[in-house]
Amino acid sequence: KLEGLKTIAVTTNGINLTRLLPRLKEAGLNAINISLDTLVPAKFEFIVRRKGTNLSSKATVFILAGMCLLSLQVNCVVMRGFNEDEVLDFVDFTKDLPVDVRFIEYMPFDGKYCCFEILLGQK
Repeated sequence: KLEGLKTIAVTTNGINLTRLLPRLKEAGLNAINISLDTLVPAKFEFIVRRKGTNLSSKATVFILAGMCLLSLQVNCVVMRGFNEDEVLDFVDFTKDLPVDVRFIEYMPFDGKYCCFEILLGQK
């Protein structure tokens, strides 16, 4: 309800998103960025540091894409030796979904990082 506010977005790993989505939409949410750095269940659990999560984010992407009610983007940080071999799998996974995919290169730099983004418009 703020004057001039056009977008309310959230960035999430998707683990609790399907449960929280109705309340978030009531609050005006209209864009979602899902952080999904891997499609491999064991790697996903390693990243989110929780057992039993499997690929909640992947399932969430399917659910949200099926709803087509929100702007949906998937962010994938590509890390050498961890998931660079999955880039084509991400393209294949999202090619027929109404989502944008951003491949972001992780670049360590003196204890901080910077990112280089490649945006693949899928809409």
